[in-house]
Amino acid sequence: MTGAGFEAMRNVVLITAAFSAVLAFVLGAALGIFRKIFAVPEDPLFGRIREALPGANCGACGYPGCDGYAAAVAAGNAGVGACSVGGKETAEKLSALMGVSARVISTVTVLACQGSTLHAAVKGTYTGLRTCRGAKLSAGGTKLCAWGCLGFGDCVKKCKFGALSLGDRGLPKVDYAKCTGCRLCIAECPQQILKGIPRDQKGALVLCSNRNANRPQVSKSCKIACIKCGLCVKNCPQQCIDLSGNIPVVDYTKCTSCGTCTEKCPTKVFKIFERDVVTA
Repeated sequence: MTGAGFEAMRNVVLITAAFSAVLAFVLGAALGIFRKIFAVPEDPLFGRIREALPGANCGACGYPGCDGYAAAVAAGNAGVGACSVGGKETAEKLSALMGVSARVISTVTVLACQGSTLHAAVKGTYTGLRTCRGAKLSAGGTKLCAWGCLGFGDCVKKCKFGALSLGDRGLPKVDYAKCTGCRLCIAECPQQILKGIPRDQKGALVLCSNRNANRPQVSKSCKIACIKCGLCVKNCPQQCIDLSGNIPVVDYTKCTSCGTCTEKCPTKVFKIFERDVVTA
């Protein structure tokens, strides 16, 4: 390339760079002007509501994070008691900001299964994906009990608050001092055996989900499952237990926590919630 050709090419490059810089400046300035002209002023109420939220961004309220919930509350499209993480304290702050009252029901997660590796029989050696959902989809579960906990800890991984851990016998354990009732673990469980229970609940709770009506098969699959013997129904002084769905259901409007069902149950699937499950 001759000197004149090189000089011409250099000039083209310089002119192009200069034009690009000027164009970028003009477009940037135009965007800044348009932003000011068409800007939507932020609702100051939204900012105050957002500051009152704990910032967990867990989505348990049903909205995409704390920003989404704050916007919905500010617009009057959401109640002030939906933040399970913030609980009563956050609800009171939002109530004051919105000028409304709210009743907050604090919940905790309970595992409706006691089928640990000590009690529940397995189908065989499982070599698939080491997740509850993977085992459920590929093999229909790993235990003879089709309703039991699969024990791979999908719920533990989902918990954002360190309230769940996997015990040495293959069942998740709940730290009720840390559980916020956010329900993320409940949504994650493919067996649907994690239940949200009001923290102030009182009465008998059934920690079994096996609905098999065949008593010998139930006993074979799990040594600590409900065998449908009906002793709880027959002996309940308040007649508040129903076994028609092959798993005991307690009517909490009648239950007095007398403990008769826990004493009579041969496989000990009944627990008194405020005494044996959540004690603080």
